[in-house]
Amino acid sequence: MAGDRIVSVADTAIAGVKMSREEIMRRLRGPKGTVAHLGVVRQGVKETMYFDVKRDKIPVNSVDAAYMVTPRIGLIRFNNFAQTTHQEVVDAIRKLKEQGMKDLIIDLQQNGGGFLQAAADIASEFLPKGDMIVYTRGRSVPSQEFRSTGNGIFTEGKVVCLVDEYSASAAEILSGAIQDQDRGIVVGRRTFGKGLVQRPIDLPDGSMIRLTMARYYTPSGRCIQKPYEKGDRLSYAKDVINRYNNGELTNADSIHFPDSLRYQTLREKRTVYGGGGIMPDYFVPLDTTKYSKYYRELSAKNLIVNANLKYMDKNRKKLARQYPSFEEFKATYQVPQEVIDGIFAEGEKQKILPKDDEDKAKAVENARLILKGMVARDLWDMSEYFSIIYEDDDVVKKAVELLQK
Repeated sequence: MAGDRIVSVADTAIAGVKMSREEIMRRLRGPKGTVAHLGVVRQGVKETMYFDVKRDKIPVNSVDAAYMVTPRIGLIRFNNFAQTTHQEVVDAIRKLKEQGMKDLIIDLQQNGGGFLQAAADIASEFLPKGDMIVYTRGRSVPSQEFRSTGNGIFTEGKVVCLVDEYSASAAEILSGAIQDQDRGIVVGRRTFGKGLVQRPIDLPDGSMIRLTMARYYTPSGRCIQKPYEKGDRLSYAKDVINRYNNGELTNADSIHFPDSLRYQTLREKRTVYGGGGIMPDYFVPLDTTKYSKYYRELSAKNLIVNANLKYMDKNRKKLARQYPSFEEFKATYQVPQEVIDGIFAEGEKQKILPKDDEDKAKAVENARLILKGMVARDLWDMSEYFSIIYEDDDVVKKAVELLQK
């Protein structure tokens, strides 16, 4: 059950002993079909409980959240583009349409990408048959095109893609296709700019070379890959930091493009920009004041997470009885003040103190929101978690505002 503590594996204690995380995981893992004999401590049960658990493949899902933001706007967030992502997204869209979804927010913030084919398959769910999704161009390899196959599950209704400076690769292919084909708009900040086609070449000693063969281009002809100087690896690695330092992440006035990087969308002839990454239609600055320094220090020491674990251990059953529906929980639940006070008291023991009253007040606000999200996650799932914390997300709020106009 949620909240259980595994204290032994095969009659060997793993809790209260000096055992590395790697060693603990080695004992828990094993071939599919074999049995792990686990000792478990459960809140409210005096004796250690024992379970025989058959090992199996653990499914890793890409979709973090799928929920209704408003009665007609749905949101789907996924963290990468894996082999199962396309089907997961289709299933999520079907579920949301059954709940009345008319317009969709696709959350690609911090999505590092993955399989190209997954991006093409997902884009096909939004585009008419034959629409260009992405194409490749290289010096000595044939160009390759990826086009929509048609019969998409969401070819009508408004679409907004959310991106940031960590959206990369397949996330850029999807958002670029949606933007260039005028199927929807992109909201957030310029994406990472990773658009290289690489071929792995195995070497006799077991090492590997990844040789760049071509680059990805959006339907309007924009190169996704950001510029780089051969051999200057440091500047490439510091690109996001440089964007912050030159004001690009916080101020739209700091973003300038030469005329040579102007492109037009294919249907409505809107101006979009190349030069690496996908530039959003609507810029939302990074809020550097969103989290107080005091809160970040408390969080870095895991004091927020630990407080939630203790609170849920004591109150899980009571909360489940008190809030049978998530809607009621979201509307009325408040994190108890004693939980916040406990975090601050533990922080004081570790010499983590607020700079001033404003710093502390902001930390209270931050902690209340994230803890409410964690409680929702523990009672339901990740969709409920994001439904809580995204109430204070500027990019999501801007997307909802644009869809409601």
